Amino acid sequence: MIALGGAKSHLVFIAGTAFLATLLGGGNASCETDGLLHVQGKVLFPIGFYEMPTEEAGLKRMAEAGVNLLRCGSRADLDRVQAAGMYGWLPLDLEKGATDDLRSKVESVADHGALAVWEGPDEVVWNFTGASRLFRVLTVHKEPGEWKSQTPEAVNYAKEQAARIIPNMRAAVEMIRSIDKQGRPVWINEARGSHADYVRQYLGYVDITGCDLYPVKETKRDVADIGAATRQWKGIGAGKPVWMVLQAFSWDELGDYFGAKSTAYPTFAESRFMAYDAIANGASGILYWGSSHMKSDACRQSIYALVSELNRLQPFLIAPDVQGIRTSLKAGGPASDAVKTIVRKADEDWIVLLLNEDGKAPFDVAIEGLSGLNGKSLHCLYTSETISVSEGNLAVHLDPLEVKLYSTDRKWESPLREGRDFIR
Repeated sequence: MIALGGAKSHLVFIAGTAFLATLLGGGNASCETDGLLHVQGKVLFPIGFYEMPTEEAGLKRMAEAGVNLLRCGSRADLDRVQAAGMYGWLPLDLEKGATDDLRSKVESVADHGALAVWEGPDEVVWNFTGASRLFRVLTVHKEPGEWKSQTPEAVNYAKEQAARIIPNMRAAVEMIRSIDKQGRPVWINEARGSHADYVRQYLGYVDITGCDLYPVKETKRDVADIGAATRQWKGIGAGKPVWMVLQAFSWDELGDYFGAKSTAYPTFAESRFMAYDAIANGASGILYWGSSHMKSDACRQSIYALVSELNRLQPFLIAPDVQGIRTSLKAGGPASDAVKTIVRKADEDWIVLLLNEDGKAPFDVAIEGLSGLNGKSLHCLYTSETISVSEGNLAVHLDPLEVKLYSTDRKWESPLREGRDFIR
């Protein structure tokens, strides 16, 4: 689940709401082609982890934070997940084709009530095109950066691999469909730089796409890249739901292979920005990789605090956007598309999410089309700010890389506050 800069780690782990334990009830799960979890007539926005704690206390801690989808390696894992009131996805070696081993693994768990999603090979296209291990480990590439340079050798190798792997994947998916009577979806995560042409060759027979991106490093913290990557994969996916896999580690924790020398965790504010940037740009699910390597419990708690915040907003995360909303900007320069706006309604309550992807410029933002909120107060969640809507309009100032989340009721704030002040 590591690909930034072309590197790849093959360590795989999992994770995991006291709230959800009651809500889900342990019945069969499915995940339809909208990318959301469909559970006993309810719908949930996927919030997942790639870490399975060995101790039940660690699993319970994740569940209580609000995680609802976990990466599982066996029926025993699914049993643990189900007991905690959560659901799981199972990774499968689709690139090997419709093998007896695949049939056995699918049949061993296909009737399990906690299984929600099948996962295909991680970053499958990246691994035969741009992965640095093609040079550094496998010596397939004789020089670094051959794929970027499109050398004949790198291009021919990719074509040869695709001609074998992609038909195998198709046959494997067809086998899964024939066995899985619940029709659970197949999801494949890619690297941000995975070649779109090859992805499109298998896209027609999977259900969910997306990518992983971990932008917080020693020297750069380009958190707004998450929004750009989400938009990129919305385009590549051509209508498929997009799940984004976000950072829950510091690069130096992954070993010498990646060359990071000092610790650089995402702050709470950075993790919050990345999650909402993905959502504001159309992500249908948020997952976290790397927490199994994490040495800082304070950083772990900050991500759990964010997960709790997102889980509290479940009714809005699955709701459609309110139509007719218009946003205009005023700043020192011309209007920018850096400001993202989401307005959604759940029963009688509303949220207004505003996010500035620009790392340097502040904006004064005017929102029109809020006639349904006329005369009502909007509370900026997790702050003391309250503003009112007049004549369907709202005016808000956004600093660079700022997120503001307004709601008609403060009940949408999570009570889990520990970790929200994490900065290093």
